[in-house]
Amino acid sequence: MSAPAGTPEALTALVSGRGVVVLSGAGLSTESGIPDYRGSTGSRRRGAPMTYQEFTGSAAARQRYWARSHLGLRTITGARPNEGHRAVARLAGAGFVSAVITQNVDGLHTAAGTPDAVELHGSLARTVCLDCGARSPRARLDERLDRANPGFRALAARTNPDGDAVVADEDVARFRVVDCESCGSGTLKPDVVFFGENVPAHRAARCYELVEAASAVLVLGSSLAVMSGLRFVRHAAKRGTPVAIVNQGATRGDTLAAFRLDQPLGKVLTRLADDLRCPPQTAA
Repeated sequence: MSAPAGTPEALTALVSGRGVVVLSGAGLSTESGIPDYRGSTGSRRRGAPMTYQEFTGSAAARQRYWARSHLGLRTITGARPNEGHRAVARLAGAGFVSAVITQNVDGLHTAAGTPDAVELHGSLARTVCLDCGARSPRARLDERLDRANPGFRALAARTNPDGDAVVADEDVARFRVVDCESCGSGTLKPDVVFFGENVPAHRAARCYELVEAASAVLVLGSSLAVMSGLRFVRHAAKRGTPVAIVNQGATRGDTLAAFRLDQPLGKVLTRLADDLRCPPQTAA
């Protein structure tokens, strides 16, 4: 069963009530040049991403991950907020959106000027040591990996939504991984939630609190294929909180939604912010 087809007017009416919580996914960042996982050209069509169990269980898997991620991160760091991100920031600044929960790890909501976006799956801008727990800027790790692997950045590669690039096996085999600087020997991991890993309990609890206080939940660019995001839509629907979805393609939350718009996000969200007379967003 699909959600009823919505209209821009219905979306404006819903959001005009204020107190809306946005739940965003990879589809919101495709207009910034970052591919999604499940769209027509999504990376899941080219193979599944690495799981937490693979990463922690194999030194060879970690070598493969860091080789690909080191090369692919430039697609993420080079991306800029698009019209959709800027429209969400306008809506938040004008008080129509009370909170943003994002499944994305690209930092584009923050770059667009949205304050206090909850990064459900963490951020690629940080690393964490699995042994001592130290966190540090990803830029610092990239500097160290550049020194350990001269010339590696010159390789060309196709990149996935989490910064994971497609790299030839022979190039992976020569890639040198570095250890944690804080403890000297710990295993470094991007400070993001891998497939097969749980969202930290305190972060999930915060998201539930935001959903419970919401007048409505607006899903932007997410197929809701994974439970980490779908559970908040289910929670909202169980409480009788209206859910609207703007996504190109069907979602697992369609049966719970009041309506769904199957249209490009940048165009729809810009019109929404304009219709609600939100001031221009100057950040980024």
